[in-house]
Amino acid sequence: EVQLVESGGGLVRAGGSLTLSCATSGFTSDDYNIGWFRQAPGKEREGVSCISRSDGSTYYEDSVKGRFTISIDNARKTVFLQMNSLKPEDTAVYYCAGDIYSLSPFLGWFLPSSYNYWGQGTQVTVSS
Repeated sequence: EVQLVESGGGLVRAGGSLTLSCATSGFTSDDYNIGWFRQAPGKEREGVSCISRSDGSTYYEDSVKGRFTISIDNARKTVFLQMNSLKPEDTAVYYCAGDIYSLSPFLGWFLPSSYNYWGQGTQVTVSS
């Protein structure tokens, strides 16, 4: 059974940094994608970034390009989201999600419906 566990959220001032981690287990092959999503109160869940375990391709939502970096530690089976220059509008619950069916390029990476597995979420709060 695939399991995803997020950690690393917290409270940070605008301009600060946080690194989120998504520890994965249960994948039976190296062909999967891990996405990061966020959901603010009253808003829909939106795709932030995604990485392909098989070929390392990365994807970013426009508002986080240049500020967020997604990476994967294959040995530890953990995906990281380094978030710099944080803004109050980045405040949300952040989720990691796993997809085992999509091939590269992963054109639907930003759609929640593209993913089969979800973590429990971690809160990120950016104060102004």
